[in-house]
Amino acid sequence: MSTKNAKTVLPAVAMTAVSMVLTLAVVMMWLGTAVPWPVALVVGLGIDGGWLATLAYERRLAAQGDHSRTVTAVGWCFGAIAAGVLVAHALTAEASAGAWLAVAWLPIAAKALWLVHGMWERTALTPTALDAIRGIQQEARDEAAVARARLRAEATTEATRLTAVTAAGASVARVQAKTAQSLSRAWSTLETARQGEDTGRALTSVTRPVTPGVTPSWELPVWGRSEPVPALGWAPPALTDTELDGLVDEIRHSEIPALSYREMAIRFRAAGHSASEVRLRAAWRRVA
Repeated sequence: MSTKNAKTVLPAVAMTAVSMVLTLAVVMMWLGTAVPWPVALVVGLGIDGGWLATLAYERRLAAQGDHSRTVTAVGWCFGAIAAGVLVAHALTAEASAGAWLAVAWLPIAAKALWLVHGMWERTALTPTALDAIRGIQQEARDEAAVARARLRAEATTEATRLTAVTAAGASVARVQAKTAQSLSRAWSTLETARQGEDTGRALTSVTRPVTPGVTPSWELPVWGRSEPVPALGWAPPALTDTELDGLVDEIRHSEIPALSYREMAIRFRAAGHSASEVRLRAAWRRVA
């Protein structure tokens, strides 16, 4: 018997022994006054012997990995009989009835302890299996701790990056505001000079031929949106989907291993081909 089994089997054995002794003693005292003591002894030993026999047979079946409901039911019947004898004696005893009634539950408790011991044996694991389970649990805890640390580190890095980007954006915004303010002051100065009377007379004096009463217009420099640059007179023909797929597949497999989308797009445009980003990505999905 191993040390772990002793944790459940020893209480069950002790409770059974106490219950059998109490049952025999009660039968001897209770029936000894009505029948000869050998008869009372046989009755007490019969109850205890039947209980012990069914218990031994039930333990034998459990050791073989088997179970019999009939044997279990007979064992519980003997336990109930023993408990009934103790309860009946307690109810008819003139002295110490409470004490006898307090120990009347011991046979049922002994059967329950044997039931717990059987469940312990059916669910018991070997030390190797327990070590494997502990190793798996420890590995899971380690992986969870590493994952949490990685997430915290990534969160810290992302927070630092966002702080840096925000600071850079604020600096750019301040520079743009200062530039816009300077351009606004320069524009105001030019507009004031354009609308001034001295400026008109000066322009009139240098205009050839001089036209009396006419001041040549002086347009301010353009600040803001300008006219779009006209498109080239010649534009390369647009590639069809089939031609685009062929070029993407050819560039992608120009090296081993195959190029990534970014590398393929760079070489595609460096070769002078033209296609929108949407069409280029769609062609990449079709061939890749």
